[in-house]
Amino acid sequence: MNQHTSESQQNSAFAEKKVTWLELFYDLLFVAAVSKASHVLLNVENGSIPVEYLAKFVLIFVPIWWAWVGQSLFVNRFGRDILSHRIFLILQLFFVLIMTASLSVNFDQYYVPFLIGYIGLRAMTAIQYLSVHKKEESHRKTAARYLGSRFWIGLVISACSLFFDSWFRYAVLYAGIIVDILLPLIGRHYLVKSPINTHHLLERFSLFTLILLGESVISILAVLQSSDWTWPSILFASMTFLLIIAMWWQYFDNVEKKVNKTLETAGQTIIYGHLFIYLSMCMIAASIQLLFLKQLNYSFMLSFIFGSVLLYFFSTTLVFHKYRHAHLRLGIYHFVLLVGLLGIFFTVDLFLLLPNYMIIGEVMLFFGVYAKLTT
Repeated sequence: MNQHTSESQQNSAFAEKKVTWLELFYDLLFVAAVSKASHVLLNVENGSIPVEYLAKFVLIFVPIWWAWVGQSLFVNRFGRDILSHRIFLILQLFFVLIMTASLSVNFDQYYVPFLIGYIGLRAMTAIQYLSVHKKEESHRKTAARYLGSRFWIGLVISACSLFFDSWFRYAVLYAGIIVDILLPLIGRHYLVKSPINTHHLLERFSLFTLILLGESVISILAVLQSSDWTWPSILFASMTFLLIIAMWWQYFDNVEKKVNKTLETAGQTIIYGHLFIYLSMCMIAASIQLLFLKQLNYSFMLSFIFGSVLLYFFSTTLVFHKYRHAHLRLGIYHFVLLVGLLGIFFTVDLFLLLPNYMIIGEVMLFFGVYAKLTT
């Protein structure tokens, strides 16, 4: 009877898990890292963003995302607001600062501090798993031991990049990061038996989404500060503001009202799907500035902004489909309607050469329809 009561109390505490103030402070330090990654997309040459910078954007963003995800998942499964866990998180904040300070398109100059920051972050998380696995039981013990021991594989591979020069150094670094990212997928059969707290995980990813929306707000400010207040600039800023509101409405109404937060899963659709949501949001934020400043060739500009929106649509549809209540899931009709709407806007714009405020207005209209259909 006592054992049953203890298990019930543990399950109740797990279900009511809340984001702590220290977690929010942890997120705050990633704002600068996200901003640095997003600004890589503002490098324009000959009317387009070179493939080199598109690749560097992804290569900078992925370690940021994975370092944040790693700690968030530990807290989700095993974290408690106690002194030892606070100390671990505070130590990680130090490594976040080192990694953020070293983020640059000039990888060679800041490579060592970046590596120290990233390895330090991931090593702290691996140590945390090993430190709690002795106190856990059954499937939770197995999951903690698996993650705590296996994450060192990717860390050792990435650390070995110090012994190489040239492009091979980066190949070794990202080989380790890829291994690190794939390990939870490989060990899914362990993690399913120790499910994530869906409510807490969605709350954590939603808070990071707010950081990305903040990048779009910064883009509006950059637009307003970069020109005189003319009717076209006012229209553009107004349409962009409505676009951000529509994005917020669509995403957060889904999280708050439309998903089943009692599902017990490994959470990997949420985790890996949000990588593409975040990439697309950075691209949308950058495209707002580039569209207003007219630095891009017209056809490239259309491809970039509509491609970003399409990536966001596919990613959010994938992430939320499984977790929505069955009667609220999008059907094929909705999917065809929304993709068709984007296709019509893109095709018309190719032939009519519309002004930038009309193009951003079309994107705003798409997100308005998307929000209406999903909320």
